[in-house]
Amino acid sequence: MAFVEFRDVRKIYHMGEVDVAAVDGMSFDIEQGELVVVVGPSGSGKTTLLNMLGGMDSCTSGSIVLDGREIGSFSEKQLTEYRRYDIGFVFQFYNLVQNLTARENVELASQICEHPLSADDVLAQVGLAHRLDNFPAQLSGGEQQRVAIARALAKNPKLLLCDEPTGALDYKTGKAILKLLQDTSRNTGRTVVLITHNSAFTAIADRVIRIREGRVAEVLLNDRPASADELEW
Repeated sequence: MAFVEFRDVRKIYHMGEVDVAAVDGMSFDIEQGELVVVVGPSGSGKTTLLNMLGGMDSCTSGSIVLDGREIGSFSEKQLTEYRRYDIGFVFQFYNLVQNLTARENVELASQICEHPLSADDVLAQVGLAHRLDNFPAQLSGGEQQRVAIARALAKNPKLLLCDEPTGALDYKTGKAILKLLQDTSRNTGRTVVLITHNSAFTAIADRVIRIREGRVAEVLLNDRPASADELEW
């Protein structure tokens, strides 16, 4: 059994008298410890996929399994616990609490989970040991995204979901964030799923899932992923 299994997953939205299939029969597997890039154009179903995998939305039909647990049939209470304990989220915008320091932002997340990692240790891992007591306004965009990644990692999640994490960053800083996510997967064995519209990012992935019009168009395994340091776009 794969670590993540999508089996014929559908998500139908009812728009008046019209049914819109945002996800229309997706099936794929993800193995534990992989860096996975899910790529597709706007409107292809990437965000809907992420929302369902992250427990923020439910599927209309099909099966979604993480680490042997069928999450597609979870109750609201179970979904809350799933989001709290099993999933780390990193978004395009950092969503930091402005009147809390970097350390306090990370500690805020670690307080709600069962087996948190040390805020100081995780911030050191993302290269911010010297910024523990700085507020978000005192940090660059790349540093704020590193705090957001540290906050997600401090929860010690089974799965790290990243939705366009470089979208608000310049090229050089974006490469540094991709390198950090790649190193996180390599060095900790954590499963990382990166959602993007940028096909160049597929070069660093262990597994590439291309989606189009709510369906999986292609799944590719990469035996020799490139280093994020070498990536150009």
